[in-house]
Amino acid sequence: MDKTPAPIFRKQRGAVPPSSAIPSSSPAFGTPIHPLKPFAVNAPKAAILPIILPPPTLRPLAFRTFTKKHSLTLTSSALQELASFIGRHCGSGWREEGLAERVLEEVARSWKNRNGGVIVEGSSKELQEILKTLEGNMSGGRITGPTRGLPRGDSMLDIKDDEALKTRLGVRPAEIRREDSNTSFGMSGLDVEEEQEESETNDPRAWLKIINAYEQPRFIYNVGKKHFEKSVFLIHQLDFRLMFSRDTSTPSLLPTASHKTTVFRNRYNVIHQRLLRNETFQSSAVSSSRKQSLGRSLPSQQSLKLTPIANLLGRHGSSHMLLGLLVVLPTGDLAISDLTGTIALDLSQAVAIPDDSAWFCPGMIVLVDGVYEEEDESVGKGLSGSSGVGGTLGGRFQGFFIGQPPCERRKATLGISGPDGGQEQTIGGGFGWIDFLGVGSERAIGTKMRRLEKRLLHNRAEDDTTPSRGRVIIIGELNLDQPRTLQALRKILSGYASEPEGSTPLTFVLMGNFTQYAVLARGGSGGSIEYKEYFDSLASTLSDFPTLLQSSTFVFVPGDNDGWVSSFTAGASVPLPRKQVPDMFTSRIRRAFATANAEAGGKSNGAAVWTSNPSRISLFGPNHELVIFRDDVSARLRRASVRLKPKTNNTSAEGAPDSSVDPPEDIQPMDIDAAHDQPTTTSTTSPVTPLIPHDVHTAQKLVKTILDQGYLAPFRQAIRPVHWDYSSALHLYPLPTAMVLLDTTAPSFCITYEGCHVMNPGSVLVPGRKGIARWVEYDVGRLGKLRECTV
Repeated sequence: MDKTPAPIFRKQRGAVPPSSAIPSSSPAFGTPIHPLKPFAVNAPKAAILPIILPPPTLRPLAFRTFTKKHSLTLTSSALQELASFIGRHCGSGWREEGLAERVLEEVARSWKNRNGGVIVEGSSKELQEILKTLEGNMSGGRITGPTRGLPRGDSMLDIKDDEALKTRLGVRPAEIRREDSNTSFGMSGLDVEEEQEESETNDPRAWLKIINAYEQPRFIYNVGKKHFEKSVFLIHQLDFRLMFSRDTSTPSLLPTASHKTTVFRNRYNVIHQRLLRNETFQSSAVSSSRKQSLGRSLPSQQSLKLTPIANLLGRHGSSHMLLGLLVVLPTGDLAISDLTGTIALDLSQAVAIPDDSAWFCPGMIVLVDGVYEEEDESVGKGLSGSSGVGGTLGGRFQGFFIGQPPCERRKATLGISGPDGGQEQTIGGGFGWIDFLGVGSERAIGTKMRRLEKRLLHNRAEDDTTPSRGRVIIIGELNLDQPRTLQALRKILSGYASEPEGSTPLTFVLMGNFTQYAVLARGGSGGSIEYKEYFDSLASTLSDFPTLLQSSTFVFVPGDNDGWVSSFTAGASVPLPRKQVPDMFTSRIRRAFATANAEAGGKSNGAAVWTSNPSRISLFGPNHELVIFRDDVSARLRRASVRLKPKTNNTSAEGAPDSSVDPPEDIQPMDIDAAHDQPTTTSTTSPVTPLIPHDVHTAQKLVKTILDQGYLAPFRQAIRPVHWDYSSALHLYPLPTAMVLLDTTAPSFCITYEGCHVMNPGSVLVPGRKGIARWVEYDVGRLGKLRECTV
């Protein structure tokens, strides 16, 4: 009798490979349609003995990591959260094995990558998300690696146990390496090294981003922390202490009334902190000691001091300088208001400093120097609402000098020092760690982006005469209901289409109004059918230049006459920011770009971007910021401005008589940048001289007003309404590298003021000159120039 066990009971000689689990494909055994999934057993996690770690015990290590290495400040609540997390997940080996040091390092880098600010709060949503992500990537108290919870920009440290342990135990490592504290902050955590940069695309459009005003990050300046943070709104005021709360709700076109107050408060705080950073408003201990020792005043070294309006009570006849918003009282009188109160303002004897250099309208934040005159009753009693602190003060403020708050250069705001255009630039104070546009902060990717820009745009031979690739072509007031407009556009595009391959301009910016009159408002430009036909004609014109559609980005910015908003405003001022032209009218233009890209065979892909007004173009991260804005600002300034007393003499601003208000040192004449054959090439040595043409002076006055205000709509809400929740998109802080201000009521110009290059192309069809088309050609990082051609 055979006692051999059946094959099913026999002992297997070896492990069965996973592929053998699938039955044979013989006729008797059909192969399953869906193969069996291999069974993998997860490795057990190392056991950790949790401990209760007191925050004071962790404080020295956290101070070295967060403060000394990453320049961050830990609050007590954040230290408590970190101590609880480390004690729970690192256990008793948090100090001996160096587990806490790696966790703190990763938390600090991830915090900076999320642009959380210089102060780390335990109650912040960002810190909770970072700790939650780390919790899923820890095993045995160690960070194992990234998972789906971490984006590409977040870092998971490469654990080098030997080097970390040697350093902690005092053993000298084999080699000393400097580890950058910004490795995971922005692009620096993407492992993009010098060797990998050479293999990247050579098209600069890969680093071009058009930022819609409704998608731009919203930042509010926090006075208590002295830095910017996202979506912080004032919820109530008690005992003159401001209570802030994070508003995580979605921004709305119809927000609560408290958000209107936040708009003014944020504008005031931004300008106020900008003034305090100015040397003119900073007191010097050296000058103070010299003044006391010499026993006489030093006017050239005295610093200016701002006085809150509430502090004027009981100080009759004293001189003060106020910073506040020009407002109109219900009685029709002019007043100035700040965060502490309002007082009637008398500008009948006031002169501008410098003379006739800027506009002053209700809705602007200005500097006024004068004398407080106390009266028994306030002006317009019964209509002003209240009196005393927080309301309208009794008496009036007699202003003698009025001026715009001095502007601040972009480099000073971001804390950049070093030669212009240099790769190695040190970053000190300022707001270099804030990502204002969502493209990366200056501190994170500024140096890397400058290196890329030099390789892609400025790496040309000196004898190379081909046009530069880094150009932006700006064509304004493209009225499609006028046949000559399309003829002018065709002539302009034909000139760039004939340029050598590889030198096509980077971007074409086509700005409205796309109709001469308000569309959809029973005006002369027709209704929706005619509006659609206008863009169909534009698509037909663009289709004749496939090379431009394949290699460039076309940006379309609407005006007040474009739909849908023009259907109920009839061309009047619309709330800012305004949305792009609806897709139903621009479908054929998108089809023209899709056809051109299909013909190219995937070699290059052009794009048509319909954006808001205003909008921004970012090139190479924070290195280049171009603001695009369409509005007839000059005409609105002339209508709403306050008339001041003219000077009796014809001297320039430098020759003005001595006063208690000296012009700030950083207010310098503006540079006029244009072609040599243009009338705007006259160089100036003074803001106002008889030698300056009227058009040039008008342009300088407009540019100085807008940039000093740091706001695109410095008017009253009744004159130029603004969506309160999206007002941050109108701020010009930090100052952009360039700005397109399309104003058909002002002359065309190209002017540089405080490092910001401002351009106004005007209408593409030059008024008063038949058969002439005009546009602006801006070389990124350099200057723009006005160009003309015959149609």
